[in-house]
Parts: sequence; structure tokens; C-alpha cells
Amino acid sequence: MSLIVQKYGGTSVASPERIQAVAERVGRTVASGHQVVVVVSAMSGETDRLIGLARAIQNPPSARELDVVLSTGEQVTIGLLAMALEAGGVPAVSYTGAQVRIRTDSAFNKARIEAIDADNVRADLNAGRVVVIAGFQGVDANNSITTLGRGGSDTTAVAMAAALKADECQIYTDVDGVYTTDPRIVPDARRLDRITYEEMLEMASLGAKVLQIRSVEFASKYQVSLRVLSSFADGPGTLITTEENIMEAALISGVTLNRDEAKLTIVGVPDRPGIASGILGPIAAANIEVDMIVQNTGADGSTDFTFTVHRNDFDKALSILEKQAEELKARKVESDRKIVKVSLVGVGMRSHAGIASRAFAALAREGINIQMISTSEIKISVVIDEKYAELGVRTLHTEFGLAGEA
Repeated sequence: MSLIVQKYGGTSVASPERIQAVAERVGRTVASGHQVVVVVSAMSGETDRLIGLARAIQNPPSARELDVVLSTGEQVTIGLLAMALEAGGVPAVSYTGAQVRIRTDSAFNKARIEAIDADNVRADLNAGRVVVIAGFQGVDANNSITTLGRGGSDTTAVAMAAALKADECQIYTDVDGVYTTDPRIVPDARRLDRITYEEMLEMASLGAKVLQIRSVEFASKYQVSLRVLSSFADGPGTLITTEENIMEAALISGVTLNRDEAKLTIVGVPDRPGIASGILGPIAAANIEVDMIVQNTGADGSTDFTFTVHRNDFDKALSILEKQAEELKARKVESDRKIVKVSLVGVGMRSHAGIASRAFAALAREGINIQMISTSEIKISVVIDEKYAELGVRTLHTEFGLAGEA
């Protein structure tokens, strides 16, 4: 008998009919001889509805009280799913995060899990029950309800799998696995049978929205085997595991596209020690995350400093940079919202040279100009004009032979 943790997102439990379908799927897993823990999100749209209610009363809402309100979404789902399982003849019991005793820090709305007391859950499993747990939530040392931030149910599921030493953590969603790129851009994108934690982390951070980044970090830290599956169709999905569990690493596993970037350049800054800190210090103080950075020094002793930020932070960052330009006696500030970041990801890059030059040549053949470049051991990212976004993805996907059947 193996222990499986299954997680179902909001679209998977969006209606009574879908909850019944989840109960039937869980029942089949139990009938196959497995112990099952189920982690669920709130019904699709419910979290947004609750946020709207809170803001109608207090805007911005008290962070602590907002978590009290938000946690009720998952509480409804666990009760309904436990009822559906019982109605189908499968013994089940529901647990809130507090009842499990998922201990977190006190960072309301974005808490991090510190410890899990899984003894009661184990007892129910050993008694033959399916345990249905509210995702996205826990309690702090003062017994205040906390939530883990958007996508936090993925993290709850992985954390429970780690605490229970589960054989596998299965994330059920509206896609049937991790693809070589977005199938809406490249229809013949291929579903990957397996991918490493490192690759999934890079892909998630670079625009692939299949899994929450923190959940993959947690899985990697505790060596939890993750599998992404569809709630709406049967299939093997994609296993996310250690590099050692993959027989031969693919040269490139995927191409990602991030449309959320914007570019800022401060032109003609005096080239002296500390100038980068002088530019980015106020940006960091405003809690704005900087992604890619390029600095070019001219023959006249000045430097141009370019960096990218999330588009949501663009206006704030531009305002700060314009003030800095005056103080630093820069010539001007340039900005561009109409850029995207296209990235290649693959652990096979470690042992193969020439990947970057091959990618750059492929883009050049299509007349796509590269504005910025960033690399790591298993990733190459380029910033290009947004009008070439989909062409850039298709070009690299074809260049590295990623299409075809899994």
C-alpha cells in the first residue's frame, strides 16, 4: 500500500458536479489499494469574491482579518468533498489547516510553513479514511489563522507529502502535464514525461504557470516526487523529480515566454564605483524586484545602465529612476514597456557547448533583434520586442527539435 497526496485546484472543484468527479477519482485511487490525502483549493472565483467582500468593508483590509475571511473558501470545499466521498461509500474526514496543525510564521497573506504535526492525519489514514485538507492555510504560534499567498495550496500539498513521507504528490489541474512550451503558441508542443526540479523552477520563474514556485522549492528540498496531471482527462502527466531519476537529460526541455517585463535605461551616468548601488538602491527600497541587468561603459567615461522590472512596477520604477537621473547627472532615462523575455531551459546545457550561439543565430535568421541576454547553468534568456514574442518561441522550439510525441 502506498500513500498518495492529491491536490485539486479551484477549477477542479468549481461546482458540485466537479466535486463529485473529484470524489470519484479519489475513490478509484482508494480502490487501487492506496492511502489518500486530498488537498483542495477554494472553488474557482471564491477567493476573489471574498477579497471583494473584505474590501467593501475595509480598504485595504486588516491583513490578519483578511486571512480569517479567505480561509473560509477552502473550508467549504473540504466539507463538500468529504460529503461527496462519504456519499460514494468512501470513509472520509475533513481538516482545516489549524486542525492538522500546519504551523506557519505570522506573515499574514504570505505566510511560510514552519512545521506540521501529522499524527492525527496518520491515525485517520491508518483507520481507512481519506483525509481531506484545506490548502492555502495554517496557524501561527498565537493560533491566528494565516494564508500562504496565491497558489499556496500547491505548497500545502507538497508540505503534507513531505511530512507524511508520501510516495508521490499529484497536482491535478486543468492541463495534463508540463509542455515544452505553451501549446497555444506552438500547437505541436510536446508533453514532457519527466523534468528535474531545477528545470521546473526555472520554467515556473520564467513564465510557465503550471506550478507555484514555492511548492517546487519545497519538493526539491524534501525530495518529494511531484506529478502534474489533468483533472479532466486520464493520462500519465509529467513527473518532476531529481536529475538522478532521469536516464538521459534532454539538451533543452522547454521554451518559456514572459510577457510581464518592462525595460528601463539610465543613459550617460558617470562611470565610478558605487554607481550601480546608487541606481538600484532606491529601486530596492521601493520593494521593486529587478530581473535582468546590463551595464555598458562608453569611451567618454560614462556608462549606460539597463534593467528590467515587472510591468506592474514600471511606473513606480520610472518615477524613481527619473529622480535618480537628476541626482546622478545622467543624460536621460529611456523606457520600453513593449518587450518580452524568451528563455531556453535544460539541464543538458551543462554538458553541451554552443547552445547560446545556436539560439542567437536562429533568432537572427528570423530578423529578431536581441536587446538583453541573461544566462545561468541551465538557462538562457533573451529580451526581444514583444511583436516578435510568439515568433521567437516558435523559432527556438523548432531549432531545438522540441515538437512531436512524448
